[in-house]
Amino acid sequence: TCSLLCSPKGFPRLKNDTFLRAARGEETEHTPVWCMRQAGRYLPEFRETRASQDFFATCRSPKLCCELTLQPLRRFPLDAAIIFSDILVVPQALGMEVVMVPGKGPTFTEPLKEVEDLLKLRQKVDVTAELGYVFQAITLTRHSLEGKVPLIGFSGAPWTLMSYMIEGGGSTTMAKAKSWLYRHPEASHRLLRLLADVIIDYLVGQVAAGAQALQLFESHAGHLGPELFQDFALPYIRDIAQAVKSKLKEEALPLVPMIIFAKDAHYALRDLAHAGYEVVGLDWTIRPQEARAQIGKDVTLQGNLDPCALYAPKEKIGELVKKMLESFGTQRYIANLGHGLYPDMNPEHVGAFVEAVHTHSRHINKH
Repeated sequence: TCSLLCSPKGFPRLKNDTFLRAARGEETEHTPVWCMRQAGRYLPEFRETRASQDFFATCRSPKLCCELTLQPLRRFPLDAAIIFSDILVVPQALGMEVVMVPGKGPTFTEPLKEVEDLLKLRQKVDVTAELGYVFQAITLTRHSLEGKVPLIGFSGAPWTLMSYMIEGGGSTTMAKAKSWLYRHPEASHRLLRLLADVIIDYLVGQVAAGAQALQLFESHAGHLGPELFQDFALPYIRDIAQAVKSKLKEEALPLVPMIIFAKDAHYALRDLAHAGYEVVGLDWTIRPQEARAQIGKDVTLQGNLDPCALYAPKEKIGELVKKMLESFGTQRYIANLGHGLYPDMNPEHVGAFVEAVHTHSRHINKH
């Protein structure tokens, strides 16, 4: 298998490029659709594959990541695959220990408490040495997809990763992490800069390995107000887009479309529209027309069905999708949920969502 794993060249020809065309603002026959966390616990085959393995051990196995990435595509006619991994592999690459605690989620054994703790982090990260397993998973998956659909790579954004590293896990207030922004602004910027530099190399490495699009997850944007976002999140979000693009050019790698998904950051949509990303992802708390008005015509929108809508009967899902497509318009648009799929969702309802997007968008395009 090494020839497959180690040679990113000679990938199969892409058969369905609808997602990439929509991301670049080109016309599409139907609206492309994929789901955040489409490789997830709602699929019985996912639970079976994952059963015997520690979560991060799974992340470190290219073969398992490939299998988990492909599972939803065997069931649903999705227009893109997203590599199975986790945003917390970046703090791990900086030398922090993260374990997955059942019922609690990801937990840092020694979160950052004092500014001095920054000295414990690796100041220079060789992403190939630390995160090469993700690159191998991407290359293997890109071959295994056989050109069916494009493969998306991703990373967490600096503020979101910083908040985990200080909180030590999930938090409803992010009070510890936010207190750093107020008490230690210089140290916060040092940490965010360090993270941004690793993320830039990590994303470029994913494209070199075969990723055909990239998504940056600023999942904890909602904990910041406009001022903190402006100071501690946006500059790094902008910088990542710019630096990734210039490095891809330098290394003669494909210039892939980039998506920014800043959850609950409706206060920053105008800024995000000008941050250097081809696509802005939206959560379900914003009206499509309002988002379009703020973001303008030159950026593709992605989103934003309330994930909980998938608990509704299938006919209702179809109605909600139709309304969503009418609100966004079928062009310069990628259908998705406003957040990831939840573990107790019915796979058949996910199928109904995907089918509704294709059916209704084709119908709207014809008429």
